[in-house]
Amino acid sequence: MNINLQQDNGLTTATLDETRLDASVAPDFKAAMEAIIQSGNNQLILDISRLSFMDSSSLGAMVAVLKQVGGTGKMVVLGASGAVLELFKLTRMDRIFTLSDNLESAKQHFS
Repeated sequence: MNINLQQDNGLTTATLDETRLDASVAPDFKAAMEAIIQSGNNQLILDISRLSFMDSSSLGAMVAVLKQVGGTGKMVVLGASGAVLELFKLTRMDRIFTLSDNLESAKQHFS
């Protein structure tokens, strides 16, 4: 699981360097994101713009990550498009997650 991190004024951008997020990698994704949060990065922008496919188990892993951020932090999902965005809408998770189209608007959710 390749996740690249960038820090900017207290915000952490975690960029998934994957094109698929499915049941075979969802546990690794969840573990990696939990480690990132436990190391003090609870103001997160999760960049999934490279994803072309995501399944329900991966969405469940994202929900677990969102719960871990909890009341102490915030998470914005950046770059969901195509089939990935449709999954968020179909499951109504677009009402649970804060979705953003570009990095600048994602950063504004933290001001």
